[in-house]
Amino acid sequence: MVKKRRTFDIEIPEDDGPSPAPEPERRRGPMASAIRETAESARARQDLETQIRAENDALAFELVELRDKGLVVELVPLDAIHVQKLTRDRAIGVDPELDELKESIRAVGLSNPIRLEAAGEGAFELVQGFRRLSAYRALLAETGDAETYGRIPAAVMHPGETMDGLYRRMVDENLVRKDISFAEMAQLAIAYAGDPQVAETDPDRAVADLFKSAGYQKRSYIRGFIKLMVALGNDVSHPTGIPRALGTTLVKKIEAAPGLAATIRGELARVTTAEEELAILRRHAGEAVDRPEKLRAPRPGSKAKTSFQFDRGEGVRAKCTASAGRLEVRLDRDFSSIDPRKLERAVREMLDKLD
Repeated sequence: MVKKRRTFDIEIPEDDGPSPAPEPERRRGPMASAIRETAESARARQDLETQIRAENDALAFELVELRDKGLVVELVPLDAIHVQKLTRDRAIGVDPELDELKESIRAVGLSNPIRLEAAGEGAFELVQGFRRLSAYRALLAETGDAETYGRIPAAVMHPGETMDGLYRRMVDENLVRKDISFAEMAQLAIAYAGDPQVAETDPDRAVADLFKSAGYQKRSYIRGFIKLMVALGNDVSHPTGIPRALGTTLVKKIEAAPGLAATIRGELARVTTAEEELAILRRHAGEAVDRPEKLRAPRPGSKAKTSFQFDRGEGVRAKCTASAGRLEVRLDRDFSSIDPRKLERAVREMLDKLD
């Protein structure tokens, strides 16, 4: 059987000649090209300037917002800073640790800026940093170096915060310091309640406003010292040296005997030193004053040893042990962080007084 071949129809286009060449682009003249490039460059520059202006506006707004919150540090002249608006929660007087702070500022500068409130016309009120400001003023007086110590790093807040808020800022910073006494905190609560710009007039209730960050027990001790400060008034000149336990005992004694406060005040009016005041308070609290240690003959094979403890403020106690050729002091403090020259001077003075 013969197979039939399959056929296909193929259409072949007719030859109409070569395809026409594409029309060449029109060439621009040099002037037209220059105008076009200039226009494109101007548009790009305008877009860049618009972007930069928007970024600068955003940064300026952010800077203003940070400055309003007191988060921008600037150098403020010392003579423009006043400390009258707030009653300080630190006793103003000789600060034994000021020399140590000054040495630190000399060595590494001020690591923690003070906080101020703008008072208008180039003046400022201190909110936080009384000791740091005192150190700068002392350094300026000692060195005369106004370039280094004539201005202090400060975070400046704009006016508007309430007096309650300003007091809280001041208190919360110093509340973490172990050396602030209960008498200082009590005196601040009394001054706060007496401030005409503050709504609270009761010192006892003011403790809750000022010391919210403190625990219940600590606020209770502060309230006890308020009673003591009110009872003794201005006749006690060195209240910061009153230990917590002594103050608590005195309050109980005064409440039990109404006439005792007047008696103590009469005796305090006749003395001047902190040691004399403390001796009077201890005697009326029922504590022995200058109690000598009992001398005991050492047992055979043992060494004579004397030990005692004393308060350093706010529940901190120092423990001392003395024996032949040895004197040991135990205190919750890193003595290695103290300037060796200052430490040596203190030990020399102590040993000289023992001779």
